[in-house]
Amino acid sequence: MSDKIKMARQFIQALPHSVALGMHLDELDNGTAVISMPYSDKLIGDPKTGVVHGGAVSALMDTSCGAAVMSHPSNPAGTATLDLRIEYLRAATPGQTITTRATCYHVTRSVAFVRAAASDDDNENPVAIATGTFTVEGKK
Repeated sequence: MSDKIKMARQFIQALPHSVALGMHLDELDNGTAVISMPYSDKLIGDPKTGVVHGGAVSALMDTSCGAAVMSHPSNPAGTATLDLRIEYLRAATPGQTITTRATCYHVTRSVAFVRAAASDDDNENPVAIATGTFTVEGKK
């Protein structure tokens, strides 16, 4: 396991919210991170419909974006969120795992730029999309 993958796994496991939400790092490579969050009754935002709360989706997307930055070949150290814009497109289907794929597509001396999409079993119809900027620490 590379140092970046090891660091990203430790990063996710060290965040109490990611542990509480059941996040799992599925894929991490060269600026792309895929993290899933299984459906759980404790994540329900609307008891009438069983839909997962938007805050849980936000946390998943933010964590995925941060992991993508950490795995980018030109970013040797940690990161923090500067700005994250999330567009919620539809409610996630109750009972289904939500998976976010985030890609760090550009890195400057001090800022990384990321795009992400969260989906349930319907990969063609995202639950939410995001764009964000993250700090780049330790880049020379």
